[in-house]
Amino acid sequence: METNLRLGEIEADLEAVALIPRAIAQEYGLLAVGFEGQELVVVTDDPLNYFALEEVRQLTGRRLLLRLSEGEPLRRAIAYYYAEVEAQRAAQAANRNFAPAADVVEESENGDREAPIIKLLNSLLDRAVSNRASDIHIEPFEAHTCVRMRIDGVIVDYVTLQNGIHQSLISRIKIMANLDIAERRLPQDGHFRFRTGGDQINVRVSILPTAFGEKAVLRILAASTQVEDNGERFGMDEEAYSRFLPMLSAPNGIIYLTGPTGSGKSTTLYLILEHLAKRPVNISTIEDPVEKNIPRVNQTQVNPPVGLTFEGGLRALLRQDPDIIMVGETRDGETARISVRAAITGHMVLSTLHTNDAVSGIVRLADMGVERYLIANALVGLVAQRLVRKVCPACGAEVPSTPEERAFLGEDITTLRRGSGCPRCSGTGYRGRTTIHQVVSIDREIRGMISRGADTEEIEAYARSAQGMKSLREKGVELVRRGVTTPEELLRIISWE
Repeated sequence: METNLRLGEIEADLEAVALIPRAIAQEYGLLAVGFEGQELVVVTDDPLNYFALEEVRQLTGRRLLLRLSEGEPLRRAIAYYYAEVEAQRAAQAANRNFAPAADVVEESENGDREAPIIKLLNSLLDRAVSNRASDIHIEPFEAHTCVRMRIDGVIVDYVTLQNGIHQSLISRIKIMANLDIAERRLPQDGHFRFRTGGDQINVRVSILPTAFGEKAVLRILAASTQVEDNGERFGMDEEAYSRFLPMLSAPNGIIYLTGPTGSGKSTTLYLILEHLAKRPVNISTIEDPVEKNIPRVNQTQVNPPVGLTFEGGLRALLRQDPDIIMVGETRDGETARISVRAAITGHMVLSTLHTNDAVSGIVRLADMGVERYLIANALVGLVAQRLVRKVCPACGAEVPSTPEERAFLGEDITTLRRGSGCPRCSGTGYRGRTTIHQVVSIDREIRGMISRGADTEEIEAYARSAQGMKSLREKGVELVRRGVTTPEELLRIISWE
C-alpha cells in the first residue's frame, strides 16, 4: 500500500471512476483511479473503513488495491472526476438519443427527449465549475457542434456533439435564461442561476446567430470565487497594496481599475467592496450583471430594455444618500461625467475602464469628453491589472533560458520554470492564475500635469521617479524570475516594445 499518493500527478481512468457510484464515493471518501491486472486501484483516506471497502468490492466484483491520499485533495479529485464522468455520459446519451438528425424535434413537441438534454447541460455546467472554467462555448458547425471551455483564460476543446442535438441544447439554455426560443435571427442575452456542490452559480448567457445555427456562450459567475494569491490584499503584492490602501481612506474622489476584458477587474472590485462594507457607510452599486452578492451593499443590475442604463441608474443612486458608489463599467462619456461629478461632490466612486495601462485612463476620460480640470480634481488613483497563468506546480521544472529570452527579460535570468503538461493541468503546463498591478496615486504634481494637458509619457516618468511606480512588464518579469510564470505567458498578456 502506497502512502501520500499525489492525486494531481496521476490521470484517473474514467472507466474505473465510473465503477463506483458518486454517492458512495462521496460518502466514504473513495475514488477508483485505474486497474492493475484484475484489481481495481482505489484511493482512500481511511483504509480501516472495512465496511465501505467491502461494499465497493461486492459492488464492483473486483479485488481492491488501496492507495492512500490526504482527505482534502481526495475530495477535490472526486468532484473533478465525477463531473467529467457525468458530462461524458450525458454527451453520449444525448448523441444516442438524438442520433438521427432528421428525427430531432423541439422539446415542447416531445417531452421525453428533454431528459438527455437537461442532463447534458447540467453536466457541462458541473464540469465547468469543477475545472474553474470561466466560459462555456457551444459552437455549431456544418457537421457537428463543438463544446469548448475557457480555463485560466485559454480556450480548451472539450467534447464534440452531433449537430442534431444543437438546437435542443440551445432551446434548453434559452428556457433557463427566460429568452425567446422561437427567435433565431437576432442576438439575445440573459442569465440564470444554477446550484452545484452547494454553491449558487450565476450564469450569463449570450446567444448569437451564425452560419450554421445559434452559438451560445455561458459565462460562469461563481458567487464563491476566491482569489488564490494575496486575497487579503485584494490580490496585490506588498508594494502595490501599500500604495493602494491609502487611496481608500480618501473622503471622496474616484478610483479606476483598468485593463482589458477578462483581467479580473470585477473580482478585485468585489474584494474592495467587501473591505469597505465593514465601515459604517452606505454603499450602492450599478452593475451589468451583479456577479456576487455582498452583505451590507445595495446592488442594482442594469436593464436596458426597460430603460435602466448605467447613466440612469447612477443618477438614481445619487438620490439614495450613498457614501460609496461602485459603477461596474464606465462605458460612455455621460456615465464618466456623472461619476466624476459625484466624486467631486463628496462621494467615493469605484469603477473600471478599458485601457492598456494605468496612466492611459486619464487620456481615456478626456477622450470621453470629461474636462481635464474635473479629471484632475476628481481622480484619487488608477490601477492597471492583468491575470497571469502560473506554472503548474505538479509538472513544472527549471530549464535554462535562451539568449533571445535573456535579451528581453534580463541577462541575470539564466533559468526559467516551465510545465511539461500533466493531468492536473490538462496538459497545458499551467494551473491557476495570479495578478499583477500597476498603481498610480494622483498627487498634487500629477493634478497639475493633468490640468495643463501633459502627455502620458510625462506623467508616467514622474510616477516612476517620485512614486516608484513599476510597469506591468516589470512586474511580469519579476514573476518569471521567481518561476511563477513563463516568458510566453508574459508576451501573451503584455505588449512588448
